[in-house]
Amino acid sequence: MTQTHVARRQRLMSQIGEGVAILPTAPEAIRNADTHYPYRPDSHFLYLTGFAEPGAVLVLDARAGKSILFCREKNLEREIWDGFRHGPEGAKEQFGFDEAYPIDELDQRLPDLLSGQPQLWWNIGRNPAFDQQVAGWLNAVRARYRTGEQAPPRFGDLLVLLDEMRMIKDAGEIATLRRAAQISAEAHVRAMRATRPGLYEYQVEAELLHTFVSHGARFPAYESIVAGGANACTLHYVGNDCRLNDGELLLIDAGCELNGYAADITRTFPVNGRFSGPQRDLYELVLAAELAGIDAVKPGALWTAPGDAALQVLVRGILDLKLLEGTVDGVIESGAYRQFYMHSIGHMIGLDVHDVGQRKQGGEWRTYQPGMCTTIEPGLYIRPAANVPEAFHNIGIRIEDDVLVTDSGREVYTAEVPKGVQEIEDLMRTS
Repeated sequence: MTQTHVARRQRLMSQIGEGVAILPTAPEAIRNADTHYPYRPDSHFLYLTGFAEPGAVLVLDARAGKSILFCREKNLEREIWDGFRHGPEGAKEQFGFDEAYPIDELDQRLPDLLSGQPQLWWNIGRNPAFDQQVAGWLNAVRARYRTGEQAPPRFGDLLVLLDEMRMIKDAGEIATLRRAAQISAEAHVRAMRATRPGLYEYQVEAELLHTFVSHGARFPAYESIVAGGANACTLHYVGNDCRLNDGELLLIDAGCELNGYAADITRTFPVNGRFSGPQRDLYELVLAAELAGIDAVKPGALWTAPGDAALQVLVRGILDLKLLEGTVDGVIESGAYRQFYMHSIGHMIGLDVHDVGQRKQGGEWRTYQPGMCTTIEPGLYIRPAANVPEAFHNIGIRIEDDVLVTDSGREVYTAEVPKGVQEIEDLMRTS
């Protein structure tokens, strides 16, 4: 995707006009003692460069039309221990930078690059240590005032521009998102087929991870939720260490990361392969809400439209099941439904599972545009309470798909995972 990354950098420089933008990648993180977490580059940095090594900083000189990378030097001894490094020359050639220098020269070269520039853009306030480093470069330029040099007088938040760019996915991104979804869908189907009473949640999680890794997606996009029974009523449950019991439901919220791009799928199904009556009633209600939310995703629709559509269905069903009393409008206005449904309908998805982008513009909700990718994920979480019949106690259900906004409507690109009651029961019966 080198040409794609070059084009993105050029597009960003055209928005900047004149000035300099500086973007560091993510630092390495210690897990314990001298062991690191698996390295993951900063998503914005990856979007602009495709360069996945730590210890790197991108500089865009919009006035000169140049992209400059600072990165680790080649070091054969360290490469024996830690693996291949491109080095400045290799990175320049491989990733299409105009110039590349050792990261050790960053402090020396930045004041010269900043001198006389009208504006400086960086990820202001997101990384205090980097903010301090930027202040040092600015002060180095200011110290040269006797020679007539000037530091940039204006500052801009670079991530405001990048967040907006990343909201609309290009063809290459969409292809990667579809492939990540395909792998994740296969993992969910494998997990459904493997599930039976007596297993532990982590054993089902292992089925997910096996599928991810066997298809080249070495890591999940987020910590997998494998929540049996009452655990599904904890929205971000990740313990995954309890036994699965006959007669309970299992909620799996999991997706892989492929080349930096995330999938995010949730399915809920019976551990023994058969929904009970109360489970089916609640499940079909959540499914109807999800389908209503998906149907509301289309070009020109307000960001809030899917949530509003799903909420209408959920509240009407909650009243029909006599979990609450009143009218649909009254329950929505009072917020009483939040006893059972306490989150929003979804989020953007891309290089981050909860992807970037402002939901409002000028104080108004923005509309969906072709190329946006969003999740739709209503749920019901029925904890024991005085107003809840015992048959519904400790049932947690969420159904989630990833949806691409197209020119004519939408594409549910995670649809390969069954979610109809009969589809699920048939799949588990033949396992």
